[in-house]
Amino acid sequence: MSDETTNGAAAPAAEAAGPAFTVEKIYVKDVSFEVPGAPAIFSENVQPELQLNLNQRVQRLNENVFEVVLGVTLTCKAGDKTAYVAEVQQAGIFGLVGLEAQAVDVLLGTQCPNILFPYIRQLVSDLVQAGGFPPFFLQPINFEALYAETLRQRASQTDNGGLATTEPAGNA
Repeated sequence: MSDETTNGAAAPAAEAAGPAFTVEKIYVKDVSFEVPGAPAIFSENVQPELQLNLNQRVQRLNENVFEVVLGVTLTCKAGDKTAYVAEVQQAGIFGLVGLEAQAVDVLLGTQCPNILFPYIRQLVSDLVQAGGFPPFFLQPINFEALYAETLRQRASQTDNGGLATTEPAGNA
């Protein structure tokens, strides 16, 4: 009897083997880095202002497989000019077998972005530095707290005050 392997890990057996959470693939979905005012922006002597936008999307690929995309847009302004804009979408494909809908939702909203975050953090840092700017390091993000806030928002939007019984959203 032999087990089939995927990406070096044993493939999850049927649901009879019990619940399973697997990372199938991690990849960069989209990257953009712009320095609209180059080269003049490099001689600006003003304190830069940074604006960070974080978002997450979840797409069901089949019954037990989901794509989670963690997106970051980092905009740096020097006075009224844009110094740079870095946009990164880091994605992963995750297998979730034999789990209740609520557990799937929690994993999609907390564990999956926690797994993707170090990759997106490194890529943003590399882009900013390769663009000729001082390194920028994304600070740790508490995806559990963001997920809890999402649950509070969902609860306030449902008539019964409980969890929505729709498709797992996983948005943090």
